[in-house]
Amino acid sequence: MGHLDVNSVCFALPDGRELLRDVTFRVGEGAKVALVGPNGTGKTTLLRILAGDLTASDGAVTRSGGLGVMRQFIGKVRDDTTVRDLLVSVAPEAVRLAAAEIDRTELMMMERDSETDQLAYAQALADWGDVGGYEWETHWDVCTVAAIGTPFERAQWRKVSTLSGGEQKRLVLESLLRGPEEVLVLDEPDNYLDVPAKRWLEERLIESPKTVLFVSHDRELLDRVATRIVTLEPSHGGNTVWVHPGRFSTYDQARSDRNDRLDELLRRWDEEHAKIKALVLMYRQKAAFNDGLASRLQAAETRLRKFEDAGPPEAVPLHQKVTMRLTGGRTAKRAVVATGLELRVDGGQLMKPFDAEIWFGERIGVLGSNGSGKSHFLRLLAAGGSDPDREHEPVGDIRPAPVEHAGRVVLGSRVRPGWFAQTHDHASLHGRTLLEILHRGDEHRAGMPREVAARALDRYGLAKASEQTFETLSGGQQARLQILLLELSGATLLLLDEPTDNLDLHSAEALEDALAAFEGTVLAVTHDRWFARGLDRFLVFRSDGRVVASDEPVWDEGRVGRAR
Repeated sequence: MGHLDVNSVCFALPDGRELLRDVTFRVGEGAKVALVGPNGTGKTTLLRILAGDLTASDGAVTRSGGLGVMRQFIGKVRDDTTVRDLLVSVAPEAVRLAAAEIDRTELMMMERDSETDQLAYAQALADWGDVGGYEWETHWDVCTVAAIGTPFERAQWRKVSTLSGGEQKRLVLESLLRGPEEVLVLDEPDNYLDVPAKRWLEERLIESPKTVLFVSHDRELLDRVATRIVTLEPSHGGNTVWVHPGRFSTYDQARSDRNDRLDELLRRWDEEHAKIKALVLMYRQKAAFNDGLASRLQAAETRLRKFEDAGPPEAVPLHQKVTMRLTGGRTAKRAVVATGLELRVDGGQLMKPFDAEIWFGERIGVLGSNGSGKSHFLRLLAAGGSDPDREHEPVGDIRPAPVEHAGRVVLGSRVRPGWFAQTHDHASLHGRTLLEILHRGDEHRAGMPREVAARALDRYGLAKASEQTFETLSGGQQARLQILLLELSGATLLLLDEPTDNLDLHSAEALEDALAAFEGTVLAVTHDRWFARGLDRFLVFRSDGRVVASDEPVWDEGRVGRAR
C-alpha cells in the first residue's frame, strides 16, 4: 500500500504568472481521489509535478510505494512508437532502463556485430532477466490479449498509431492496474474509452487495493469511483485547492454551500474593515484638537494594521463563463448519403458495406466499440466524401488524412464540413499563439483585429491563455479553441469526434446549448452517456461488423469480430 502527500505546492508559468498556489491535500492508502476543476487550472501540470516531470517552485510531494503514471498523451500517439515501447514506458524505471539497453546493444549488433558488441548484448539480456523482464513480457501478453485481442509476441512491434485512442488507453490501463505499483496517477483515463470499457474501468478501480489519484470529467465515473474530490479553484494570484470529503453526489451542493459561506465571510470582513477605518478617521480628526485622544488614535491604528495584516478570508473562486455561438446555415435536405460504403484499413475490412442517409438539421450519434471505424467514418466525411466538389472542402486549414474505403459517400449541396479531431492533432496550429491564429485567419475564416479576437477568446474562457501557443494549452483549452474555430469558419456540417472528452462540465453544457441553436447537421462520435441524451438518433457500429440505425443509444456493443 502507498500514499501521496502534497504539501503547499506552488508553480509559476514561464511568463511569471502563478498557476498553482499553496496546493495541499493527501491521498491516503487505498483511496480513490478525483482531481477536478475548470480547463486550464493546472490539473495536468499538478499531475506532472507528482510524476516528477516538472519541478514545483515551492512546496513538497512525498509518497510511499511505487508510482505508476498514465500521462495525458496516451490515446493520441501518432508517431512510430510500438506497442512494446508504450508498455515499457509505463513500467518501473529499472525495466525501462534494461529495455533501453537491449535496444541500444541490438542496434550496435546490427551495425558492427563485433565481439565487444556481442558481449554487451549478452550482458543486456542478463540484466533484462535480473529485473524480471521475461516475467514482464508474460504480464504484457495478458495485457495485449485483454486490450486488443492479440498476443504480445505478435503485437509488440505493431505501431501504436494503428490502434484507436480507446485501445491505447485500455492497453496502458491494463498494464498499470495489473502491475506492482501501489500508487497510480491517471490523467483522464476514461477519455477515448467506449462505454463497456468505461464500466470495466469503474469496476477495476473500485475493487483495486491501489491508491489512485485521477483526473476525469465523466460524472458517472466520478460518482461511482471517487471517495473524495479535490478541486482546483481558479483565483487571482494562482489557483488554489479545495477538498470535498464526500462523494460526487454531494459535491455540487457542498461546493455551493462553501462558496456562499466564503461570500458571507468576505462581506463581514469588508464591513468590519470599513468600521475600523471609520473609527481611525474619527479619532484622527478629534485628536487634531484634543491631545488626550492621541492614545485612542494609536490603539485604533494598531487595530487596523493588525486587521489588514491578517488579510481578508479566502476569496470566492472565480466563476467560469463560456459562451459558444455556432451558427451554420441552410443546406440541401439530404446532407450525407452513403451507398455501399465499406471502411478499410491497410486493405482489410473495418466494417461491412452499409447505406445511410442523414438529413439536414439532424443530430446523429455515432456509437460503437473502440477500433470499429467511427473516427475513420468522420474523417472521410471531413475530407468531403468519396469525390468531393470544391464546395465540400473542409473549412479551416486542417486537412484530414485520406481514408481507405469502397463504395461511395457524398455530401449534399452547400454542405461544408467542420471537423473536431479527437486527438487535437493539428500541426498547422503549433507554434502559434491563440491571438495569432485568430488574427491571421485562413482561406475560409477572415482574420480578426486583436481586440475582437481577444473578446472571442474571452467568450470561451481563453483570454488568459491568449499569448500561449496551441501545443502548450491543456486538452480542454485545445478543445475549446477547436470549437471556436468551427464557430468562425462557417461550417454547416459539424463532425465532432468525442467533443466532451477534455471539456469540463461547464464547457460541455455550453457546447450542448450551442449545438441546440446550430442551424445545420451534427454527427458526433461519443461515449458520453450524458451528452448522448441531446441527440436525435444513432448510427451503431456493431460487433458483427454491420452499421445499423437506432432511435436509442446502444452502449453494450463489444469489439468487432475480425482478424487482427
